[in-house]
Amino acid sequence: MSARPVKHSVTLRGHRTSISLEDDFWRELRQIAEEKGQPINALVAEIDAARGVEAGLASAIRVYVLRTLRERLPARD
Repeated sequence: MSARPVKHSVTLRGHRTSISLEDDFWRELRQIAEEKGQPINALVAEIDAARGVEAGLASAIRVYVLRTLRERLPARD
């Protein structure tokens, strides 16, 4: 397991692009895509479409993964 970002290629709007994320984020992103029953490229495209212009794609993915994991936690008082 690496704490350093690792590049992976995905296809967005018909074009290959590379995204650098830490192993833990890749692992969780793959798990989320599997749970949603969709390919990772489709999930990344969904995140990309929702991110806005201020956020980079890698940052948007990290935030998406974090929010998804937080939604699974019991509500705090």
